[in-house]
Amino acid sequence: MNCNITRQEALALLQKYNKEPFHIQHALTVEGVMRYFAGETGNGEEEEYWGIVGLLHDIDFELYPEQHCVKAPELLREAGVSEEMIYSVCSHGYGICSELEPRHQMEKILFACDELTGLIGAAARMRPSKSVMDMELSSLRKKYKDKRFAAGCSRDVINTGAEMLGWNLDELLEKTILAMRSCEESINREMEEVTGGQ
Repeated sequence: MNCNITRQEALALLQKYNKEPFHIQHALTVEGVMRYFAGETGNGEEEEYWGIVGLLHDIDFELYPEQHCVKAPELLREAGVSEEMIYSVCSHGYGICSELEPRHQMEKILFACDELTGLIGAAARMRPSKSVMDMELSSLRKKYKDKRFAAGCSRDVINTGAEMLGWNLDELLEKTILAMRSCEESINREMEEVTGGQ
């Protein structure tokens, strides 16, 4: 997989088009989750590629929400990002705002985890700890079943993603909690730097 942009360049590119701390935090979270899964699935040598795709997956969403996954190729090409990486980024919107189907395991994981990290993040913010570190699968499952909770996070997409991967839902939920635990502390630190502690 061709990673022709550094992590530093990718972060600068993200921040060129995204100013909202919420969007930056989501990008960092998906990056961290993707890096975790690269290692867990035996693709550790591709961790940088997986992570950068996660970091850039919503690059166009803040400024061009109506053109999500349509505007992204243009923004990414301008920065010299490879066509392979552009495909990976846009495939996370498959069936919603993109016709590009996730092909590789990495793209399927991104598709499955993008919405799910949002739901888990919302559940974490409601906990006294404001953290995923003490989150149990059983409490997440309850929130998942409550369609009114984090209603913007599509359960259909998450379920489809689990099917694509050949995982059952509990497996996907539990693995994504662990993935988010692996990067929570570093994201909190980076968010302080990015937002100047706002």
